[in-house]
Amino acid sequence: MKRVACIGLVAIAAAVLGLSPGLGDAAALAPVTFMLDWFPNPDHVPLYAAIEQGYFTQAGLRVNLEVPANPDDPLKLAAVGRVDVAVSYEPSVIMARAQGLPVRSVGLLIGQPLTTVMFLKSSGIRTPHDLAGRRVGFAVTGFADAIVDTILRPYGVAPSRVTLVNVGFDLVPALLAHKVDAVVGAYRNYERVQIELQGQAVGMFEPEQYGVPSFYELVLISSDRTVARERGALRRFVEAVDRGIAFTERHPQEAFQAYVRRNIRQNPKIDDALNRRSFGITLAYYARTQAQSRARWEAFDRWLATHKVIPRPVPVDQLYTNLTP
Repeated sequence: MKRVACIGLVAIAAAVLGLSPGLGDAAALAPVTFMLDWFPNPDHVPLYAAIEQGYFTQAGLRVNLEVPANPDDPLKLAAVGRVDVAVSYEPSVIMARAQGLPVRSVGLLIGQPLTTVMFLKSSGIRTPHDLAGRRVGFAVTGFADAIVDTILRPYGVAPSRVTLVNVGFDLVPALLAHKVDAVVGAYRNYERVQIELQGQAVGMFEPEQYGVPSFYELVLISSDRTVARERGALRRFVEAVDRGIAFTERHPQEAFQAYVRRNIRQNPKIDDALNRRSFGITLAYYARTQAQSRARWEAFDRWLATHKVIPRPVPVDQLYTNLTP
């Protein structure tokens, strides 16, 4: 699955699509263009539950859910107002702001890290010290380097003793083919299951257990201009997502079936062991609140700057807006 995107400088368009306010019948519903971060997967189950339960309609919104053709698109399209809301990642938001893109988080989907350093137990790796002399695959430079550096330091291993290999987003194939000994960026709720279904035992180093500040894995983003102009509609959108998460926690199988029904035409195998097992793990990671923590944003922002992923910390007030009480 797609992880933190490598963000280049893009031109910011002058116009931003607005969200029409209003409640009532279908014609009066405010249109919202909403883009996922990547292909539909169990991370998104609460969104489909919210759609099927009518939470967006009840909030006076007509949501057009889109899947990106390119995983870099959601953040960039949100920045220029071509989509009103998109799913993205806390690290991506900070790196985007550091490069001048006017996006911010307005809500939460996955409230805890899913990213890991993942390896096959058959490799003999047991602690981060065992990464010395090994090849570690990654998809996103800078962010991956910072994670590896942080987890190695307490073990006295210099980063230069690890060979980082760019394998793109083919993390699982690279690991299973033994092209690398470990990978940075594989998710504990998805790639882990993919590998286990291949009959391999999986080991993981969870970065937040090794000195990397905890962060929000999946956030809902919008442009500064959209937040300023359509705060009420965005607030209702976030509240509907929160209701979708609560419904998913109370009725997990019903929520999962909403996800299946909405996607089975495009993916006939979606109701399979991978999606079911992944969803079961993901239930523990959905956001339990829409109140974003300033301290969490600040800590991760500083960590990225300390590791030179960004040149300096971004003013935290530019990174997120809490729309709900």
